Amino acid sequence: KDGENSITRRRKRPGTLGICAVIKHKYGIDAVPHVLCKGFTREESEDFLIDMHYLGIENVLAIQGDDHGYQKPVLEGRSINIYAKDLVQQITTMNQGKYLEDICADPTHFCIGVAGYPEKHVSAPDVETDIRYLKEKVDTGAQYIVTQMFFDNNNYFNFVGRCRAAGITVPIIPGLKIITKQNQLVNIPNSFHVEIPLPLAEEVRATKPEHVPYVGIEWAAKQVKELRNANIPLIHFYVMQSADTIEKLMVRLK
Repeated sequence: KDGENSITRRRKRPGTLGICAVIKHKYGIDAVPHVLCKGFTREESEDFLIDMHYLGIENVLAIQGDDHGYQKPVLEGRSINIYAKDLVQQITTMNQGKYLEDICADPTHFCIGVAGYPEKHVSAPDVETDIRYLKEKVDTGAQYIVTQMFFDNNNYFNFVGRCRAAGITVPIIPGLKIITKQNQLVNIPNSFHVEIPLPLAEEVRATKPEHVPYVGIEWAAKQVKELRNANIPLIHFYVMQSADTIEKLMVRLK
């Protein structure tokens, strides 16, 4: 009942640490938490990584993170990682048993992943510079790459070719997203700076809204088939609160 004495209740949700612990120890599946530069100090990142190491979670994805226009104050005595390469360096150093303070501690054993952009990161001036920055992350200690979502496999194959030509030899895992709503034809390019192929966009626009997920599933199934035929052993799916479509895709692929 509304009134002066009404109480607003907030729903509590587990954070990344709790979710990863459940995935790892309840379901027996390796968890890969995203560790961000933006919004966290190096000291906060180190504490988080120590907790992860203690829980036996040894895979991480080191990313810069999105800029939401809010700059968190950095207190005196604290420091920040500006770029993903800096975060990779911090994690690599922890793997060597070296921490921000001169303490005696065991080395961590993190397998470090980073993000790659088949259609170029929005802040990179050109493709060549983008690949050079990616190689710097790998040379610093990254052991695999997960790509930004793409809807045209040619973008992925061309990206892999540029990486190999630049001397990047680590695994490059393709990232796929299933279109589920018509407004994603605008939202996804605006938010993630990727192109949606015209045939896919036309099919999504022509179908009824409730049928869009089926169009997206069929398109993703064709992408998966082509990638598997090219001997790509692993594919990452961007779920983004659409787990049911991923399940239907898995059934479609059986």
